[in-house]
Amino acid sequence: MAHAKIYFENPHTGQVREAPVGFSWTVCFFGFFPPLFRGHWAGFAILLIAAIVTFGLSGLIFMFIYNKMYIKYLISDGFKAKSATADLDYLQQKLGLQIPRTA
Repeated sequence: MAHAKIYFENPHTGQVREAPVGFSWTVCFFGFFPPLFRGHWAGFAILLIAAIVTFGLSGLIFMFIYNKMYIKYLISDGFKAKSATADLDYLQQKLGLQIPRTA
């Protein structure tokens, strides 16, 4: 279950995005649509192709890993953590990622 949320901000564009941490209930119930609604086109393509090839069974795996994929995408797109609903150091350790932070 997504037990925390990290709020990211892109310092260049000012965009703010919310990224849940943990189990993805949205992918569990809606499959490949959450990446589409979040604007994560690569994630959408990966989940859609995997769902087609595996007749939807890939959702059983992606519901556990998609939120981490989305966080990696945001970081690679230049977003930095602005705040979180839990301790950022704890979330960083749990995810195994170095999460850049705004000043």
